[in-house]
Amino acid sequence: MLEKTPETTLSHTVHPFDRATQVRAVDGGWRGEASEDYFAFVGAFGGTTAATMLRAIMVQPERIGDPLSVTVNFCAPVAGGGFDLTVRLMKATRSTQHWMVELLQNGEVATFMTAVFAARRPSWSHQAATMPDAPPFDQVKPLPASVVAPWAQQYQFRFVEGAPGYSDTLNDTPASAYSRMWLSDTQPRPIDFLSLLSMSDSFFARIFHVRGTIVPIGTVSMTTVFHADTADLAAEDITMVLGAADAHTFHKSFSDQTGELWSPSGRLLATTSQVVYFKA
Repeated sequence: MLEKTPETTLSHTVHPFDRATQVRAVDGGWRGEASEDYFAFVGAFGGTTAATMLRAIMVQPERIGDPLSVTVNFCAPVAGGGFDLTVRLMKATRSTQHWMVELLQNGEVATFMTAVFAARRPSWSHQAATMPDAPPFDQVKPLPASVVAPWAQQYQFRFVEGAPGYSDTLNDTPASAYSRMWLSDTQPRPIDFLSLLSMSDSFFARIFHVRGTIVPIGTVSMTTVFHADTADLAAEDITMVLGAADAHTFHKSFSDQTGELWSPSGRLLATTSQVVYFKA
């Protein structure tokens, strides 16, 4: 049988992230609301949308274990105001639970998520990956908040490599898609599964870096795999992560995007991959 781990539910905090991702039970279903604090260019920031949907699973009484893998498909922009969430346990085995969440606005699905939960047990462990080099968090200057969208103002981006330098002029030749940065909430908040999932979508679109200018984009699908459980995150006890992002190819209006989130101690906490639409 799976072993139940401590629940991550909405506490009495007034942190903007927790306000933005809260859910409440309404008429046998669940309800959330898009926060203006976390808006992007044409709708709600995908990271907080995904975190809200994950929270809707984590508050379910039959939920057992911790999130292992989450895939979010963004079908349409999530507009301001409320939305409905339908949560279903699709299948439970002795080791895992498989969940689905649909986010509906005006009666239509805007986003849907599939998530695998599992209870991790002691086993042989080996981390083959090595944390990228970076100066300590407090030795790197944050990106000015005044030059970014509302959602990004809720985060501190401290770039070690690949800082954005966007302009109205395209690069003569494509630049590197790689970036490395420290990432934290502007108002410090302990790192948990919700914040890791949201931060998975916080890497600026790689095409912005490669082309040197902002073009219309949108995440189509994002998968995040967690490499730690509740006890592991509690032991880390951190409010920042080191992020590394890259892309492999841009072709016929779509590109990939990959990311890693590391604890300051050198533990790989999550990896993520995206398919991103672009118009360029």
